[in-house]
Amino acid sequence: MQYWLIKSEPDAWSWDNQVKEGVSMWDGVRNYQARNNLKKMKKGDLCFFYHSVSERSIVGIVKVVKEYYPDPTDETGKFVVVDVRPKKKLKKPISLDQIKKEKKLKDIALIKQSRLSVMPLKKSEWSLILKMSL
Repeated sequence: MQYWLIKSEPDAWSWDNQVKEGVSMWDGVRNYQARNNLKKMKKGDLCFFYHSVSERSIVGIVKVVKEYYPDPTDETGKFVVVDVRPKKKLKKPISLDQIKKEKKLKDIALIKQSRLSVMPLKKSEWSLILKMSL
């Protein structure tokens, strides 16, 4: 199993939208590195759901339920989507500030590549963030 972090602006697609929708495609990615990360996702992988821009915090966990396929919203045919389903809401959101303060997370992609919308996480990073959310 692999671990990921996916970002969405809550005004565009929030955790509540995801829960209400259930299974949905993660679309609209228009960055090649993020697209390549979507292509690496496998069914069963887990992703932190991150509210970007105004909230800047991890709020929940989604599970990949369908591996990549062409993004129907992309007229160029270059980008892909995966389908995700909500798994659970975190007991307490983990803010970007909290992540930045944790020395063991200093190399996390969320800090190093702050504009990337789909990024891999090491199992140790995933476990530490989960522990912080309790």
